[in-house]
Amino acid sequence: MNFFPSSVAISIPLPNGQSFPIYWYGILIVTGALVGAFIATRQAKRHGIDPDHIWNALLIALILGVIGARLYHVISTPTGTNIGFEYYVQNPMEILNFRQGGLGIYGAVAGGVLALFLYARYAKLNFLQLVDLAMPGLAIGQAIGRWGNFFNQELYGFPTTLPWGIPIDAAHRLPMFADLSQYPVATARFQPTFIYESLWDLGMGLLLLYVARRWTKEKNGDLFLLWGVLYGFGRFLVEFQRPDAWMISGVATAQIVGLILVVVCGVALAYRHTGPSKATAAAQTARQRRQRQQPR
Repeated sequence: MNFFPSSVAISIPLPNGQSFPIYWYGILIVTGALVGAFIATRQAKRHGIDPDHIWNALLIALILGVIGARLYHVISTPTGTNIGFEYYVQNPMEILNFRQGGLGIYGAVAGGVLALFLYARYAKLNFLQLVDLAMPGLAIGQAIGRWGNFFNQELYGFPTTLPWGIPIDAAHRLPMFADLSQYPVATARFQPTFIYESLWDLGMGLLLLYVARRWTKEKNGDLFLLWGVLYGFGRFLVEFQRPDAWMISGVATAQIVGLILVVVCGVALAYRHTGPSKATAAAQTARQRRQRQQPR
């Protein structure tokens, strides 16, 4: 027997006889943010930083994160759907209709990082250190939030015969899988793409926590760069199971962004811990030697 989850967790009755739905997606996004913030407070205590800074920054991060996530969605054009950039140009008021879904994690992270930068300037904190405090919690929060896609019956992949394939009802089928004679509701199963990313995010969060506690050569900003490498690589792999991916010249946009993250963050991380080139180091040594030899 197939199980099709409802996207609505609770319906609150209203005086006019209607009801106000509370969606699982929103509940899980907020839960992920709160869990991530709690983890960040534990990290803050280890570094002698007042945990109240985390909670203060969280509100700004949520606001700018949601705005960034929505803008990323608005400029995208997912495959197999008419809800994309051209749709929002023709229906600009729909940009504000968050209840219809449509959030992009890259935009959310960009908005959240901007929020931390603004808060760090306001509170006179080290921006890179503040971002590092957030990274393990961000990854684990992502792992929790991804399960909102399960209740929305979205972020699934291609048909599969694997035992962990999930059923999708007719109302939530992508256009390429809408032919019920070819993909019967009773028997068709699809790759649970959201689970793959959730598990990757969870493993990434645990690794970042381990590095934060055990890596003695860690510098401020390292966890942010490591998050970029790990998430970029994981997202590149996951996108192979996104039939509705936003494509540019035949390549998923999220894969392009993921590869940029891997290269840029990987090179920056390596450079920070291998130091300048031998030629630059030799020049610095020679300059210091000349300075010592100058008469005083």
